[in-house]
Amino acid sequence: MAADDGCPCPRCRAGICEVHGPVVDRREIAVFAVSGVLLIAGILVEYFTPYPGAGTALLLAAAVISGYGVLSDALSSIIRLRFSIAVLISIAAAGAFLTGNPAEGATVLFLYAIAEFLEEYAAGRAERSIASLLDLAPQTARVRRDGEEVTVGVDDVAVGETVIARPGDTVPLDGIVTAGASSVDQAAITGESVPVAKGVGDAVYAGTRNAEGYLEVRVTKPEEESTIARVVALVAEAQAHTSPTEAFIERFSRYYTPAVILVAALLIVVPPLAFGVPFLESFYRALILLVIACPCALAISTPVSMVSGITTAAHNGVLIKGRDSLEAVGLARVIVFDKTGTLTTGRLDVEDVVAFGVPEEEVLAVAASLESRSGHPIAEAVRRRADEEGIPLRDVEEFASITGRGVRGRIGDATYVVGNTGLFAEIPRGAWRAAYDRLESEGKTVVLAGTDSAVIGLLVLSDVIRENAKKTVADLKSRGIRTVMLTGDNERVGEAVGRRIGIDECHAGLLPEEKVTMVERLIDRNGPVVMVGDGVNDAPALARANVGVAMGAIGSDVAIEAADIVVMEDDIAKVAYLVALSEKTVSVVRQNVTAAIVVKLGIAALAVLGLISLWMAVAFGDMGLSLAVIANALRIGRPDGGTSF
Repeated sequence: MAADDGCPCPRCRAGICEVHGPVVDRREIAVFAVSGVLLIAGILVEYFTPYPGAGTALLLAAAVISGYGVLSDALSSIIRLRFSIAVLISIAAAGAFLTGNPAEGATVLFLYAIAEFLEEYAAGRAERSIASLLDLAPQTARVRRDGEEVTVGVDDVAVGETVIARPGDTVPLDGIVTAGASSVDQAAITGESVPVAKGVGDAVYAGTRNAEGYLEVRVTKPEEESTIARVVALVAEAQAHTSPTEAFIERFSRYYTPAVILVAALLIVVPPLAFGVPFLESFYRALILLVIACPCALAISTPVSMVSGITTAAHNGVLIKGRDSLEAVGLARVIVFDKTGTLTTGRLDVEDVVAFGVPEEEVLAVAASLESRSGHPIAEAVRRRADEEGIPLRDVEEFASITGRGVRGRIGDATYVVGNTGLFAEIPRGAWRAAYDRLESEGKTVVLAGTDSAVIGLLVLSDVIRENAKKTVADLKSRGIRTVMLTGDNERVGEAVGRRIGIDECHAGLLPEEKVTMVERLIDRNGPVVMVGDGVNDAPALARANVGVAMGAIGSDVAIEAADIVVMEDDIAKVAYLVALSEKTVSVVRQNVTAAIVVKLGIAALAVLGLISLWMAVAFGDMGLSLAVIANALRIGRPDGGTSF
């Protein structure tokens, strides 16, 4: 769907203008009201007055008014030699009038038209839940121009201008904070329940709410390219993709209608010739079969469920770019995780300090002072730990960086070194070596601190595991899903992280192309595989998996384009949520399809035996069943819909 640059409506610019209309078309309501009155009047006149001809005329008027769209579609389909559902209904209604059952013929068209209206309403409601995301972003913005604060439309704000968000305001456009500090509620974009602290240099997004402080924001993207507009456009685009179940039902429907017409024709001919059943009775049963055979509920059972699942995910900070991806996640029995940046934060932290003959504070003070001259990630972790413990840095002289080994410098009267074992090769092994070997065997990164003649301590570093990683893996296991971790780290580190989190299978020391090969092997061995990564570094493996899930992609165009599913924030728990949502959606689809087939077959059997009337077939087997399918699908989006979101 192309965006309309000339339209001021933000929905048009996001490419979803077709859902901009009202939820309920008043003209359709008026049509149903008029045709309903005519239908009731016609039945009363037909059966309770001596003027049945007038009753038939009223019923014919009700049929034409309510069923005009159905009759038009049927005529168009017959001209093109395509037998649609409308053809079945029109044949049944016309047959009812021709066999002296005008009330049933009018009722068939009236009830079927209502069923069609309800289906369209359900689809429109799902689409409008997508468009409602855009309503979260304000249509005006406070902008600082020429030293004054003016209020203008968001479409008039240029990139580079400064917008102002006071407490309680909604951030109008994507940008970078240039002044102020506050907590920002990002639930509309990321699904987070807790506001996020924002200060100078932090990114903020259109549609998020400034909770308490004052913010000045330099705009980095125009309204039509904002994160929330991209979310809406991507979710709307996802509806163009059909799932395997939908594709099967669409193929099935192309052959189904002609087959039903053939069976109905046989039902008209065979019973009178073979069993002596009166022709009109056999004809009437065939009409009922045509009505009950309409696969309306079957046709909508999958798409309305998928759209409900996709929009529910979008409101919880998970973008699903295709119905096929949503279905595949629920069917996959293996989920593959990248380690760094996905299961772990990718940031080293000093988790322990082991001292030998001196206080731990002394070890940390020496190491942090020397590392203050280095830009290495390990140096950053050591300095951060010293800051957290309030340990002041000391003056360093004669500083030198030793490539591949560490750093050296003089503090006071002594010369110290901090680095790997290569700097301490001449020092006799002792307690420090036993502790070093033990920690390294656990997959920890160990840095030594000391002098040329002695080791005074060890600094134990590890990649920080994400807060919900262990719980997420446990949740997946409880659903019968096998978890696999792929990492470029060495085997010892990979195995240690895998054990701490509870991963079933770990493959370490992998280059990007080797990750792709491993994903292919897992697919061959286990069927559909979901790959979860940080979006950019894991792009080849994400693309090769049946479904690629990019973590923490808010503001990242590359990640959003590369993956099939995008988790906007670095919340690993969203993976378990996604699986639960997918399984629930697939379950609802199966429930709907099964219900549609069982009810249709049951009523069809009653029709062949002459135990059900034409209007009952429509009321229960078509309209009633369609309503049940729609209601079951829409409950996916409710917190009490049976899925533990």
